[in-house]
Formats: sequence, C-alpha cells, structure tokens
Amino acid sequence: MSEETNTQNQSTTVETVNPQQFLENFNWHKYEQGIDAIDDEMLKQFETALDGTVGFVKERDVIEGTVIRITDRDAIIDINSKSEGVISLNEFRYNQNLAVGDKVEVLVDKREDSSGQLVLSHKKARVIKAWDRVNNAHETGEVVNGFVKCRTRGGMIVDVFGIEAFLPGSQIDVKPIRDYDQFVEKTMEFKVVKINHEFKNVVVSHKALIEADIESQKKEIIGQLEKGQVLEGIVKNVTSYGVFVDLGGVDGLIHITDLSWSRINHPNEVVELDQKLNVVILDFDDNKSRIQLGLKQLSAHPWEALDANLKVGDKVTGEVVVLADYGAFVEVEQGVEGLIHVSEMSWSTHLRSAQDFVKVGDKIEAVILTLDREDRKMSLGIKQLHPDPWTDVTAKYPVGSVHTGTVRNYTNFGVFVELEEGIDGLVYISDLSWTKKIKHPSDFVSVGDTLEVQVLELDVENRKLNLGHKQTLDNPWDIHEDTYAIGSVHTGTIKDKNDKGAVITFEDGVEGFAPVRFLDKEDGSKLGKGDTAEFVVLEFSKEYRRVVVSHSSIYKEQEKKNVKAAVKKATEGEKTTLGDLNDDLADLKKKMDAKAKKDKK
Repeated sequence: MSEETNTQNQSTTVETVNPQQFLENFNWHKYEQGIDAIDDEMLKQFETALDGTVGFVKERDVIEGTVIRITDRDAIIDINSKSEGVISLNEFRYNQNLAVGDKVEVLVDKREDSSGQLVLSHKKARVIKAWDRVNNAHETGEVVNGFVKCRTRGGMIVDVFGIEAFLPGSQIDVKPIRDYDQFVEKTMEFKVVKINHEFKNVVVSHKALIEADIESQKKEIIGQLEKGQVLEGIVKNVTSYGVFVDLGGVDGLIHITDLSWSRINHPNEVVELDQKLNVVILDFDDNKSRIQLGLKQLSAHPWEALDANLKVGDKVTGEVVVLADYGAFVEVEQGVEGLIHVSEMSWSTHLRSAQDFVKVGDKIEAVILTLDREDRKMSLGIKQLHPDPWTDVTAKYPVGSVHTGTVRNYTNFGVFVELEEGIDGLVYISDLSWTKKIKHPSDFVSVGDTLEVQVLELDVENRKLNLGHKQTLDNPWDIHEDTYAIGSVHTGTIKDKNDKGAVITFEDGVEGFAPVRFLDKEDGSKLGKGDTAEFVVLEFSKEYRRVVVSHSSIYKEQEKKNVKAAVKKATEGEKTTLGDLNDDLADLKKKMDAKAKKDKK
C-alpha cells in the first residue's frame, strides 16, 4: 500500500462527531416507538381526508351512542365507529332504568388506548353538555328543572343537568321559609341567576319565577288599592312591632297597636304564621310601596259597646294590665281601660309607687271617678271603697291623746308618723327629746320604727296633725332645775369641742356647754375631748334647756376661799404670826402670777 493511501485512512479514523449536533439529529420517535414519526401536517391532511367517512370520530367529540349490551359492570355503546366503547355503569347511577337500545351522549376520550380499545365517557359528556345548557339558560332566561338533593348551610343543593347548583334560602320563595326539609328530593322549576366560570359555581332561584308570575298581579292590585278597602291576606311574618301580611304579591304591615283594641305584649298573641285574615287598608305612601293595615278596625270600638247605664260612682271590676309609678291601668272590659292614679289608691298623703298596692294581672274592684265617653277616658279609685279616716278623726285622735304610730319618712325638720292608713302627722325635731340636741331625725329614729306620740294640734280642714314624742315623757328639766342649781358642782365628760367651747355630758344624760375660757385646768393646760372633770353651773335655763358650766371657776373659787381664810385668821387674832400670813399670801401670789403669765403667752 502506498504511503498516500495510509495517510488517507489515518485521517478518516481520527475524525470526531459533535455531541450536540448528534442529539439534535437523533430520531427519538423511532427509538421509542419503533417507527418513524409522521409529519403533523401530513397527519392533519390525512384526518381531513377521512373527515365525513363513516366510522371516523375525533377525540373530545360529544356524540350520541346506542346501548347495545349491558353487563354486570359495564354498558357497551355503539357510536357507529370501527369498534364499540365500554362505559362503567357507575356513570349511569342517576339512571337506574338504563336499557338496551337507549340513546346516550358520550365523549370520545381516546380513539384507541394501548390495547386498541375505543375509550368513551358518559359522565364527561353530561358535564360538557350540562354547562352548555346552563350557560344557554342563563343567557336566554330559560326555565330549567332541578332536583333538590339536600340541605346545606344557607340554602339547598340542586341538581341541574347533572351540575350541582346552589339555591339560597332567600331564593326559595317570596315568603320566609322555616322548614327547608319539605323541599328535599323534590323536582322544581328554577331560573339560573348567576354563574361563576372561574370557580364553576351556579346559583339558581325559584323565587324569581314566583316574582315574575305575581308581578302582573301586583301592579293590578296596587292600582286598585283604596283607603278603607278590606282585603284578604296571609300572615307572612310576625315581628315584635307588627305583622307583615301578603295581599297577593303586595305586602302590608299591621302595627301592633292596630291588631287589637286590648293591650297585647306581642303580635303572636293575636295571629300566627300562614293564618288567613281580613284586613283594612289604613294608609299608604305615594308609590303604594308602604301599606299600613289594620285588624282591630274591622270590629266595633269597645267603648261603643260600653254599658250606657254606667256612671260616675259605680263600682267596676277589672284586671291590672299596665303599671307605672304614677298609677295603674285597669281593663274593665275588653279594650276599655281606666286609670287609677297612685293618689287614689290610698288615703295616705305620702307619695308612694303604684307597685306598692297592685301588680299586673291582679283582679281588683274600683269606683268610677270620671267618665268621658266622647274622649274615651275613665279614671278610677280604690281608696273610695273604704271610709275616709279623717271623717271622725276628732273623735279618734283628740288633742292631748297618746297613740303609737309607725315612722314612714323624715325630713331635716321632723318625722312623719302614720297612726293608721290615711292618717299621719308630723313630729318636729324639737319635739323628739327633752334633753338631746338632735341634728337630724335619722339620729333618733329609723323608718319603720314604732314611736309613741301625743296629739299636739289637729287641723281637720287641711288634714294636718301635729304630734310630739317628748310630750309622752315627763319633762326632766323640772327635776334638773333643782339638780343643776347655779353654783352646784357636777362631774362630766367632754363630748365634743370646738373653737367656742365644749359640750359636756353628765351622768343623767343632761348636756351642758362650757365656753373655751372656762376649760383651763389649774396647771394652766386646757381640757380636751374625752376628759372627765368637775364643772360648776354658771347658768341654767329651763325654757331653752340650756346649762352653762365652768371648770376653771372651781379652783379660782377655791383660791378666793383660801385668801378669805387667811384674812379671817389674822382678824380673829389667832396664833398666826405676820410672817405666816405673808408666806401664805406670797404662795398664792406666785400661783396667780404664773397663771397670768401663761395666759399672756
């Protein structure tokens, strides 16, 4: 072999291939499938050529097929193709009566699976067709049938063309629905009112169909409405303030005050839901959208049926229906009420609440005080059923007589004492005690206490009684006049003290007053609150029940006595030297000077 040939062979052996280029040019389809790939454009041309050929179907097509055989698990469907399709019976659970020969819609899922079998789906076909029909119903307003499957929160689930749609509770009927279960497993007509394509949600309404049906009726009814017109309606809703009535597509309100001539606490005492009743039109607005109805106006006013012979002074019986602080309303006949003012409940002049005498529901007897048939007003009284206690008050409570009463109230100036129901009197604060200085009656008695009193004054015309408590006791000041004679000395305790002086309490309860200048002790200090000491009476007034005392006067009087005794010794010529006398006087002078110096400070 020549040298040139060898050189060429060596160059051929050394030549290399680019990996990237190799991978790009490699026939992967042939490697995986075993055959060359068919050009997409050629494949489209081939399918176009086959289009229209008997037995040719496209994937994702929804076509009609025929059930040719049913096994225990599957349904065999003929779609006039080269082979039949098999669909599980689970997709026909909604149709338990599926039979050979039935026409069903199917979706061509695959023309051939790995085993060459035609793959169909009835469920997918139903969904696609269902959405087409739902969208069309929404656009055109077509009425569709739906099967109510079950309840859910806020409404119901409805099967429409195989799609689960939501029926809100407010869209079931024009009137409020209280029992949703009555619609479960029923087929009803609906209108598709909303579709959310993003979340595949469908909302239907049965109420929209009803409203459409009654809209024409509503216009006709509204056009014929007149005040005073009587119509038949059905109770649609009951609230605490009134009743809504359906007049055949038009709603009206009966306010609670227009339901009955008698007082009621709630409308359900008179009517109930779905009840048929006749009502009268009382008023409506310009658009006739707010209609005011009445029920009680269809019956005569109870005042018109009131006994014509009933007059002032007659006794009536009735039931307490309303209570207020100022009185009670009593229903003497259905729809006829009278007011018993609290002042007509008792002969007592004390202001009290009606709740102290009666309560709602009580059956009571009363006397007619006023009667106005034109204005339909009546006032009653129950105290008139008993004699006026002031009629013979002079015989029962003469001036000077002593009685036991109950403390009902007190003010800053005295205490009101009730001797019997309707008769009470006032005990002034100055007539409560002979000895104690009382700042407020509550310091002496409490409401509810019993108190012995004496009648001091009696004014029958003005119904006033002046009473006294201290007058039922002996006046201790008659005795105190002798006990607390001027100059007498008594032991007492300082009860209270201020800038002017101190109040002194003695053993028998008598209180005296010591001015501040008379509170000095012998050592120059002053008596304080709580100190016990001896006091001399400087002044006594029985009329004003006043005793003025002094502590400092005691030792000052003793000093005077000591000086007099010293002088007396000297004048009587006793064996007292002049030096002794001077010594005594000098000691006395020192004490007086020390006292004067302290007072000056």
